[in-house]
Amino acid sequence: MDTLAALAELGRADADVDRRHLLESATYSVASLALPGLAWWQKQAELPRSADATPRRVGRGELDAAREMIQLLSRVDQRRGGGHGRSAVVGYLATDVARYLHGTFVNESVRRGMYSAAGELAYLAGWMAFDNGQHGIAQRYLTLGVKFAAESSDGPLAGHILRALAHQAVDLGHPRQARHLATASVDGDRYAHASPRERSLLGIVHARAQVVCGDRAAAVATLLRAEDDLAAACPGDEEPARVFFFGEASLAHQTACALRDLGDLEGAEKQFRRSVRTRKAATFTRTHAVTLGYLGDVQARQGNVEEACVTWHRALDAMEGVRSGRTRQVVVDMRRTLSPYRGRGVRLAQELDGRAALHLASAQ
Repeated sequence: MDTLAALAELGRADADVDRRHLLESATYSVASLALPGLAWWQKQAELPRSADATPRRVGRGELDAAREMIQLLSRVDQRRGGGHGRSAVVGYLATDVARYLHGTFVNESVRRGMYSAAGELAYLAGWMAFDNGQHGIAQRYLTLGVKFAAESSDGPLAGHILRALAHQAVDLGHPRQARHLATASVDGDRYAHASPRERSLLGIVHARAQVVCGDRAAAVATLLRAEDDLAAACPGDEEPARVFFFGEASLAHQTACALRDLGDLEGAEKQFRRSVRTRKAATFTRTHAVTLGYLGDVQARQGNVEEACVTWHRALDAMEGVRSGRTRQVVVDMRRTLSPYRGRGVRLAQELDGRAALHLASAQ
């Protein structure tokens, strides 16, 4: 099935209430994580474009409009979580952008730009589903995004989406596949042609994949390179809008996750605190809440339960108005950690657990 036909099929399934239920219940497939070889990437970039084109002319104005919509919808995701607005992303991709893709482009630059925009929207639809715990559908949209990136010959975008697939594989406990995807995300022009900020993003997830595979030395070297890449980013850089969220706070969050998984809880706590301190919480509310949740966890694992309870109260405060499977999981894990203390009659633990239970009940 070609990419536009795949988009139409996926869009129809996501728009239909009955079919969407089946789509959302689709399971995550490890077998689908196998990457095609170099010949496939070259073939995608050389596919014919105009056989079924409509007379509608698609120019720079349509491309600029698509990019503006991507920025708007991305900011909603960062602030409110993947449970808010994903249907708007899917609807815009499957209707307006799909019509543009079937049009006649004024030049090759606009064609490539519109295919990249479609790839970014597919990525965003997948990322939002991933954030909301809908991993099967997330995988389908992210895979579709990779195909659009290949057809637009946009190496950095392909790397960006492969990085998201690697992140998902790390979270779901598939270390070998995570490393394979993360390694592919920094291969060739995906890393070489990326901006310094995006290189850092690709690198930090690559490091996390190396950690879960037990390659500590490689992970440490990759973490240091990611720090250097972000330090090289300058305000005047030509960088894609999709990396607007990635800065010191995000790098510190991911570094903390890597250190936590390496068993360095003290180092992880330091980096989670750095992330909380440097993030613009009103703009990146979802991740701020998750970071606070993870910070509380490493504090509790070090025996500082009272301090963890204070941090977790802050996390619950930040979750107000956020709809995200990751924030819900933070609360589930929080209650699991609090369980033995609640049973001993520890007041702080009992109060926090009650509040956490109410949050989960209202999040259904």
